[in-house]
Amino acid sequence: MATKELLAQQLVPATTVLMTVECQQGVVGNDSALPELAAQARESGMLINVARLVAGAHEAGVQVLHAVAERRPDGRGANRNARLFRAAERLPVQQYSGSRAVRIAEPIEVADEDFVVRRLHGLSPVSGTDVDPLLRNLGCRTLIVTGVSANVAIPNAVFDAVNLGYTAVVASDAIAGLPADYTPAMVRNTLALVATVTTTDAILGCFKEAGRATPA
Repeated sequence: MATKELLAQQLVPATTVLMTVECQQGVVGNDSALPELAAQARESGMLINVARLVAGAHEAGVQVLHAVAERRPDGRGANRNARLFRAAERLPVQQYSGSRAVRIAEPIEVADEDFVVRRLHGLSPVSGTDVDPLLRNLGCRTLIVTGVSANVAIPNAVFDAVNLGYTAVVASDAIAGLPADYTPAMVRNTLALVATVTTTDAILGCFKEAGRATPA
């Protein structure tokens, strides 16, 4: 886990963005297309921790960005070049643009100043989307990655962020995947090699410290 000093250096509110990945109703909500993943997100505390981080970011003046995966009802523009995509086409709940499934799931609150970036293709919430230019225009240097899944989208986001020159920070208790023991293994053996690994409480502590250090 990262030291308090390292986190303080990396999590400067003005140059930090908190990103939630696929924390949408049709993925981690009550009517999820992936009920096992949704259950793991709730039972592990991941969903509550993401909500805590978003609330803390809003209070600290840290920009929040929600990355949402969706598809058109006619499927145009969507990938079909992997087993995952073909299986998703057969799920009982579809992530159709404009539907309840692509709304950010409770208890995460979306503020007016948040960005919601939607993608119709691919595996990554960063590559091939508006995320990178938005981050650069915001002056971002550090990207906090939260959400699902530790199997695919989270490592994609971390690798892409690092390749693009950002410092990636992963809240290990604010991501989830399947099976339950896969997430800590992914964090320990892969993400820890390229990202700063920490906890929700540590990040919130940095936000509060930064707030106290800012002159009134």
